[in-house]
Amino acid sequence: MGVSMDLASRLLLLLEVSELGSFAKVSEYRNVNRSAVSKQINKLEQELGVHLLNRTTRSLSLTAAGSEMVNQARNLRELLNNSKRLAQNYHSEPRGELKIASSTLFGRQYVQQAILEFQRLYPEVQIELLLEDRLVDVIGEAFDIGFRIGKPKESNLIAKRIARNRLLIVAAPSFIDKYGEPETVAKLESLPAVVYSAPGLLIDKIKYRDSQGSEEFIHLNSTYKVNEVELLIKTALAGNMLTVTTAQMIENEISEGKLVPIMTHIDLIDYGTFYAVYPHRDSPLKTKLFIETLIEVVGAQIPIWETRIPGFENMYGNSP
Repeated sequence: MGVSMDLASRLLLLLEVSELGSFAKVSEYRNVNRSAVSKQINKLEQELGVHLLNRTTRSLSLTAAGSEMVNQARNLRELLNNSKRLAQNYHSEPRGELKIASSTLFGRQYVQQAILEFQRLYPEVQIELLLEDRLVDVIGEAFDIGFRIGKPKESNLIAKRIARNRLLIVAAPSFIDKYGEPETVAKLESLPAVVYSAPGLLIDKIKYRDSQGSEEFIHLNSTYKVNEVELLIKTALAGNMLTVTTAQMIENEISEGKLVPIMTHIDLIDYGTFYAVYPHRDSPLKTKLFIETLIEVVGAQIPIWETRIPGFENMYGNSP
C-alpha cells in the first residue's frame, strides 16, 4: 500500500476499518503495517475535508460523516463486485445447463434451429428442451426459459417479445373449385372447416374487426376437430375443408400454390405474440444469448414465416 492509493481504494479501506473494528486488525488482514493504514485514513479525511473517525486509545468509532462514507464504500464494493461478475460472463464461454420449454410446433421449427446454432457458438452449454402445448410453470419446474404465445400473467417472470403471429384463412385450389371463393362471412361460415381442439381449447371462432372497427366473430363450421396443429394444414391440403391457421404454421404451401389465402379483405385480429419468459432474477448470460440467437433465427422485425406468404403484408388488415 504505497502512496498511490486513490479515493476509491481509501474508501474501501475505511469500510474495512469499520467492519474489522481497528487499525491493527486491518493491518493484519492486509499484511501492511499499522501506521500505513492510519496514514491512508488521514489522507482520506484531508481529501474529503471531513472528520471520519473518533479515535480513542481503546476504540474507533465513526462520525456521522464517517458512517455516510462507509455506506458509500459499501455501494462501491458491490458495484466493483458486480462489474467483476458481469465481466466473467464475457470472458468465459457460457457453460452449464439451459432448460427450455416451448409450445410444440414453434419448438420443433424455430427453437430447434436456434439450439443447433447456439450449440455451434457455445459448445460448453448442455441444453434440455421440453415441447408442451400446456402452460408450463417456468419457475416451479425450474426452466431457464419458456417460449409461449401471449404475455404471461405471472408477475415473477420477465417477458421478451419475440414475434407477432397473425392469422389467415386457407383452402386448397380444389376446394375453391368445388365451393367457389367465399366473399361474405355468412358464406365462409357455411363451408366445412377443420379446427384445432384440445382439452379446454377449441379454436372454432375467430375475431375480426368489421367495417365500423368493432370486434365480431366468425363461427367456423367445424366438420373435423383435431388436437394436432400440423394436421390442420394436412387436412386443408387434401381439399375437403378450409382451415384457419397462424402464419407461423405455413411453410411453402402457399408459395407452391397448394393452398390459397381466402377472404383476405377481412381485418383479422392477430392470434397472439410469441414471448420468451424467464425468471425475475439476474438472468445468466446464456439465457440472454439464447433469446438473441432465437430472434436472429425468427427475424427481428418481420417474422420469417410471413415472408413465405406472398403479398401477406396487404392481407387481413395488415398494413404494409
